[in-house]
Amino acid sequence: MTIALKSDKEIEILREGGRRHAAILKALADMVEPGLSTLTLEEEARRLIREEGDKPAHLGYTPYGASRPFPAALCVSVNDEIVHGIPNEVPKVLKQGDVVKIDLSLIHKGMFTDSAITVGVGALDDEAQQLLEVTKAALVAGIAAALPGGKIGDIGAAISAVVEPSGFSLAKDLVGHGVGYKIHEDPYVPNVGKKGTGEELVPGLVIAIEPMVNTGKPGWKTLPDGYTISTKDGSRSAHFEHTVAITEKGNIILTSND
Repeated sequence: MTIALKSDKEIEILREGGRRHAAILKALADMVEPGLSTLTLEEEARRLIREEGDKPAHLGYTPYGASRPFPAALCVSVNDEIVHGIPNEVPKVLKQGDVVKIDLSLIHKGMFTDSAITVGVGALDDEAQQLLEVTKAALVAGIAAALPGGKIGDIGAAISAVVEPSGFSLAKDLVGHGVGYKIHEDPYVPNVGKKGTGEELVPGLVIAIEPMVNTGKPGWKTLPDGYTISTKDGSRSAHFEHTVAITEKGNIILTSND
């Protein structure tokens, strides 16, 4: 395993890109309504990215084990789709009550950030609303545990401590990761862990923390398009993600406008 730490200057570039990243995701979330096509989200994402002079990291990226490059700038995953939904090959028209995950990786001045949000289409039923709240709370807990001198396992322990009492489940073996010079770097950042175990959290480490939570069981499958991952039992899923830098004093959420 090779962990590449980032300099203060590189973290500042990531913070600059992360603010742009957050603004794009907010703009896309504000568009979500019944009747919207996922293709429209994809087209608007490309326009917004291009407008700022940045690049979409997903577009044309071929992860390890994939048979072809990813064909879109966004991942848009609906209801039982957990992650990596393709918005532009067979576009979906969003319906009232849908649970929509919007995942974007951005390249700004050569540095990569990764972030995802989940939004409801119109009013959500009680279970879906709770799903979003639990998943968002799990991300907040994971970030709060990502402190210098700690361990990677602290993050997973904090995330699972939020999800397990809810009766929902974390998507099995789907994890966060290092990020910065590439979309995916070492180390893995599991959403289940034991406090005090795993790689040390040191200043300069930049990671994507991303709980993926299902209302049903943790199992998943890859759909025939080769990318979309959905729940095995058809239950709905939510996904929230931030890119976070470990610093001497704590951490910085890079993909935030706060």
